[in-house]
Amino acid sequence: MKKIIIMLCAMASAMASAEATKNVYFGDTHLHSSYSFDAFLNNNHSADPDAAYRWAKGQPVIHPYNRTRVQIGTPLDFLVVSDHAEMLGVMKAVREDTMIKEDLGWIGNIKRWYSFRLMNEAIDTDTGLQFFGQFLPKISMDNGHNDPVKNSNNNISTVDIFGDMTKTSKIAWDDIVESAERHNDPGTFTSLIGWEWSSIPMGANLHRIVITPDGADKAKQFLPYGSDKSQYPEDLWQWLDETQQRTGTRFIAIPHNSNISKGYMFDNTTLRGEPIDADYARRRIKWEPIVEVTQIKGDSETRSDFSPDDEFADFENYDHYIQQGKSEYKASTADYIRPALKKGLAIEQDIGVNPYKFGLIGSTDAHSGLSSAEEGNFWGKMAKDSTPETKERFGSISSSNGWNMSASGLAAVWAEENTREAIYAAFKRKEVYATSGPRLRVQMFAGWDFPEGAETSESFALIGRQYGVPMGGDLVANDNDGKAPVFLLRAVKDPAGANLDRFQVVKGWIDNAGQQQERVYNVAWSDGRQLDASGNLPPVGNTVDVSSGRYTNTIGQPEFSLTWADPDFNPQQSAFYYVRVLQIPTPRNGLLDSLALELDQPPRGPKTIQERAYSSPVWYKPQ
Repeated sequence: MKKIIIMLCAMASAMASAEATKNVYFGDTHLHSSYSFDAFLNNNHSADPDAAYRWAKGQPVIHPYNRTRVQIGTPLDFLVVSDHAEMLGVMKAVREDTMIKEDLGWIGNIKRWYSFRLMNEAIDTDTGLQFFGQFLPKISMDNGHNDPVKNSNNNISTVDIFGDMTKTSKIAWDDIVESAERHNDPGTFTSLIGWEWSSIPMGANLHRIVITPDGADKAKQFLPYGSDKSQYPEDLWQWLDETQQRTGTRFIAIPHNSNISKGYMFDNTTLRGEPIDADYARRRIKWEPIVEVTQIKGDSETRSDFSPDDEFADFENYDHYIQQGKSEYKASTADYIRPALKKGLAIEQDIGVNPYKFGLIGSTDAHSGLSSAEEGNFWGKMAKDSTPETKERFGSISSSNGWNMSASGLAAVWAEENTREAIYAAFKRKEVYATSGPRLRVQMFAGWDFPEGAETSESFALIGRQYGVPMGGDLVANDNDGKAPVFLLRAVKDPAGANLDRFQVVKGWIDNAGQQQERVYNVAWSDGRQLDASGNLPPVGNTVDVSSGRYTNTIGQPEFSLTWADPDFNPQQSAFYYVRVLQIPTPRNGLLDSLALELDQPPRGPKTIQERAYSSPVWYKPQ
């Protein structure tokens, strides 16, 4: 028996040591190439998947619109080229006259021929953006928040206009897959295969990125499922399940831009308006273990509408729907991450399963083929808004323009190695976090007790895993007389970026009256500032020179490392905790553009930005 115990202890120690050697890898799970129909119609005619991977790996490439030589500042560790499943590769094929004859049909199909002609004329006259607008849903009347798919009769279907383009799309998909295979370099650079399912009924953004860690042998056995097949997420999950059983391919789906979902992404009901039951909740969290909290089209953490005591709540608000024409933006708690995390706790108390128990990542959603999350090296959302002069024209079909957007974001994963399997496993266990662009190194462990000096130990991660659980995990309740959980926390600045302002813990919980609550705790900060009676800090300051667009690291500090215990813990209340780390202010792209254009003020947006990181939560559930 003694030998068995010694063996088990040795195995446990070896496992903990292996866990402690995890590294953080930064990447983008959401990038569009010239195979996406909207990217192509917005002047990305040349940045294909191969160019996207070369850029991500640090090689210089030619910008698809302005034709300059461009290069990422710091290369990525992994990338997903996630082109839209709908009309995949069709616009490029039409333009290059490589359409499959069976897809093209009879030359006398006037409707299709006329649509192709209009599309080519739009490209020739640089009005592709306006042509693209006809595919967007029209402004919808208030339908009482009923099923937006069932009640939407004003969306133009690409299938209705062009017909079935399956064979043409299969050629594009095979090229996407083969490009990923060529560029995948285990241990050095990871290319994951994926696509975007782009449901947008009545202008409600319900998009998901679908990713698989598997290779070409499996990926070529299917064609990506698009919203032209169904706009209901449940149907996407059903297809993923059936395809997994048929081919052995593994998948996850990642919702994004919940901030413009018109109150549908994280609702109290399904999209069909049915009550969320345990089966739906299990299916959702199985297929969607993580969500994209920040990207070019805005940040989805929270707003001051729902978090009035959070002075940093209104970060990169993006109040513009993807639809024809302009309409007033109305924020809903079902659009944002922090309210959804609280709502998930409440739903779990009713049905026993939390449908919104997800981890957090960032990504870009760039359509230029260039994953540009660096504010000073930002090449726009679309290829066409890559120059200061073209950013203002970007909003010609909606109320937004290029200055409404910042360079964002990145997905960070803690994994044993830079491979498809290891990164996918990190996604599944939610040991991931989001940044708005900088490569902040963030660690979070939750437990009931950590050894003295753990926060300064060289064995920080080993101690964290031995005595606690990492971000994305569950803190199991134990019989400890109501002792509060303790968090072992560390954040390190981007080596090439700005110093850090503060380290915060965000807590959400359900109180004894069944009400959803939240609080943001300042737990570490720079420059010797003092908390006031309400726990608030004075601003860190601002070193940005608005006449040159430069800043200095004379404020802030490069690192925080600490332990923190919840001072308001109630062992009977379900709760979640995640961390938010803020940089000192740095120049935003609108300031840099206004200086280059010799304008007095930035045409749109603030002059500075406080970049940040969000960890995935840790959840506590009473016994």
